Amino acid sequence: MTKKLRVGILGATGMVGQRFIQLLRNHPQFEITALAASDRSQGKTFQEACTWRLPGEMPSSVKAMTVVAPEPPLDCELIFSSLPGDIARESEGAFARAGFPVISNSSAFRMDADVPLLIPEINHEHLALIDVQRKQSGQQGYIVTNPNCSTIMLALALAPLQQKFGVSSVVATTMQALSGAGYPGVASLDILGNVIPYIAKEEEKMEEETQKLLRMEEVLHTKVIGQAPAVTMVARAVRRGTPVPRSRLDLAEREPRDVQAAPRRG
Repeated sequence: MTKKLRVGILGATGMVGQRFIQLLRNHPQFEITALAASDRSQGKTFQEACTWRLPGEMPSSVKAMTVVAPEPPLDCELIFSSLPGDIARESEGAFARAGFPVISNSSAFRMDADVPLLIPEINHEHLALIDVQRKQSGQQGYIVTNPNCSTIMLALALAPLQQKFGVSSVVATTMQALSGAGYPGVASLDILGNVIPYIAKEEEKMEEETQKLLRMEEVLHTKVIGQAPAVTMVARAVRRGTPVPRSRLDLAEREPRDVQAAPRRG
């Protein structure tokens, strides 16, 4: 039987941290051995510190774990981080300097030149930046990030078009779920029968991250990014332009095959 990698989760009591725990339950390659969160949770068992918000019960394997501070050392080999961006940079950087691999859902390091911003289906070559990062920092640990949730789906759609035709312009509109605001999120009287038309810094994230992922010029323009009264969905309307006009027939023949050829996410 293959030995599982021991995983520590930063921000374990939050919504994203809980999702990490849920997804890693009975995982064939990873086992959770450490949970870290803010001051108010430290020293408590996870069951005491966390109000479980996801469907189903809290996994029994983590209930009795003691929540510790999000700082090294931690009893694990690999870090998954769901820390808020305003504190992630210091904490994640400390773990990388201490020799830990850090897989981050935070925005803190996404745009650093030597940090991979990764969607494996379209830019796995970004992993070569790990060696650059290690060489420049002189440390064995490293940080790998994933993009903003809306950026991920936009980039997956644009990647085959960028490869085949090039993309000269993109206009994107998104309506995002309330869960993106964390818990308790948006007050019910502000959202029932309503749409919140602006999420701070979301437009910049989509533009900058997509350009880094696909090595595009500044062609992305996000017009509206808001929140709608739904729990977990994100809706998008995207219009893109290519440098050379293509007929409907040409696109119909090419695009479906390109998109279907992309590997499925596990």
